Amino acid sequence: MSVEKSRKKGQTSEKLMDPMESLPEAAAQIDLWDDLAASLVKISKSHAFVPEEQLLKFVDYLERKLSSVQYLWLDMFKGSPCPKLIDMIDVPLSHIPVSVYDTSVEWLDKFSIGLLCAFVVWSLNRLLTILEPPQQGGHQRRTTSKFHVAVFVALAMVLRNEPNTLVIVLPTLKEDEYQGHDKLPILVWMMAQVHVIFFNSTVKCGQASQGDLSVGLYSWSCNLLPVFYQENLLPVSRSNSQSMDLILQLAEMILSNLDARTILVNGTVIDKQRLISPYAFELLMRLTFPASSERVKATERFEAIYPLLKEVALACEPGSELMKQVTQQIFHYSLIIAGRRNLVLAKEATAIAVWSLTENVDCCKQWEKLYWENKEASVAVLKKLVDERGDISIKLASSPSHKFTLNQTMESIRLKNEKAITEGGTIGSRYKEADKSCKVMSGRFFPENACLKGTAIITAVVLAAVAVLASNL
Repeated sequence: MSVEKSRKKGQTSEKLMDPMESLPEAAAQIDLWDDLAASLVKISKSHAFVPEEQLLKFVDYLERKLSSVQYLWLDMFKGSPCPKLIDMIDVPLSHIPVSVYDTSVEWLDKFSIGLLCAFVVWSLNRLLTILEPPQQGGHQRRTTSKFHVAVFVALAMVLRNEPNTLVIVLPTLKEDEYQGHDKLPILVWMMAQVHVIFFNSTVKCGQASQGDLSVGLYSWSCNLLPVFYQENLLPVSRSNSQSMDLILQLAEMILSNLDARTILVNGTVIDKQRLISPYAFELLMRLTFPASSERVKATERFEAIYPLLKEVALACEPGSELMKQVTQQIFHYSLIIAGRRNLVLAKEATAIAVWSLTENVDCCKQWEKLYWENKEASVAVLKKLVDERGDISIKLASSPSHKFTLNQTMESIRLKNEKAITEGGTIGSRYKEADKSCKVMSGRFFPENACLKGTAIITAVVLAAVAVLASNL
C-alpha cells in the first residue's frame, strides 16, 4: 500500500533528525504548498474510479509536505496533566495555511458522506496506534510520526468541513475498542473540531456555525456524558479526574458561544435525534443534583451549565409526535426520581414531571399505571399541581379534551386512594393527603363536579327529611 511505502522511505532520514522543536518552530519549516491544486487534480485523474485510493494519496501528499516536521503532535494527548482543551482544539489546523485548508476541503467535498465516515474511522484507528506503548524502545512510534501527523491534519480537515461525519460514526465510537482514559483525549478533540469555526477560513464561517454547535453538543450528550456518569460512580483517581475535566471543558466551551442559546434551543433535533435525549437529561439531573454527601468538584460546574442544557432538553414543538414520545419518557423517569430520598433531586424531578403533564396530557394515562409503584412521588406531583397556578392551569385547561383526560385521571387516583385508605396501612396518611389534592384539583378545574356533588348531597338530605316527616304523619 502506498502509505506503507512512504513510511518506510522516511525511516532512514528520521534517524538523523535534530532534537524535537516546539510546534510553532516545527510548523515554520513546512515546505511551500504551491503544487497542492495541481497534485489534487493529478490524484483525481490517476485514481478516478477508486475514491478510497484518492484519499490515501492525499494523506501521502500531506506526509511529504510535513516531512520536515519533527514535533510529535499527538504527544499532547499523552501529557500528564492533559493540556486544556482550548490549547488543543486548533491543533493542527492553526498551523496550516488558509489557502491549503480551503483548497483541500473544496476537493474533499466531492467525496460521499459514507466514504468520509469510513475515512474518519480509519484515521482514528491509525492515530490510536501511536498512543499504544512502543514495541521496541519507542523506535516504532518515532519512525511513523510523519505518517500520523499527515493523518491528523487530514482528519481535522474532514471533521471541520463535514461535521455530519461525526454524527454518523458516534455509535461506532461507543464500542469497547474506543473506550479508556488513554483514548478519551483524542475523542474529545474530535468532537471539539466539529463545533469550532475554523478561525482563518472565509469559506464557511457563517454557514457552519449552527450545525457545528449542534453536532458538538449532540456528540457530547450522546457519547461523553454517559462516560462521565459512569466515571463519577468510581473512586476518584488522577486519570478519571482528568477525563471528567476534559468532558466538562467541551460542554463549557460549546455553551460559552454567544449564540449558543439561540442556536441550540431553536434547533433541538439533529438527524431525527434530540440534541439532549431523555436518557441524557436524566443523567444530567442526577449529576447536577447529587445528595449533599456526594457533591464533588464537578458539581458546581454542572450547576452552571444545567439551566441552558435543561432548556435545550425541554424545548419542543408542541403537539409533534417526537415530542409526545419525549415527554412520556421524561415523565416516567422523573416520577420515579421524585420519590427518592435525595430531596434536592426529588424537587427538581417533581417540577419536571409536572412540566411533562402540562406539555402532553397523555402522560396522565401513564401516571394512572405508575401510581401504585410511585406513591410518594405522586403525592409530591399532586401537591405541586395544587400549589402551582398561572401557566400550568392555563395549559391543563386549554381544551375540553385535556380537561376530560385530567378529570378521568383525578377520579382514577381518588378511587385508588379510597381503596388504600379503607385497607389501612402505615402510609394511609399519604393517601389522604393525595386524596385532598385530587379534590382541590377537581374543584379548581371541574367546578361542575363539585356542584353536582353538592346538589346530590342536598337532594339526599331533603329526601331523608321528607321520609322522616312522612313517617311521623
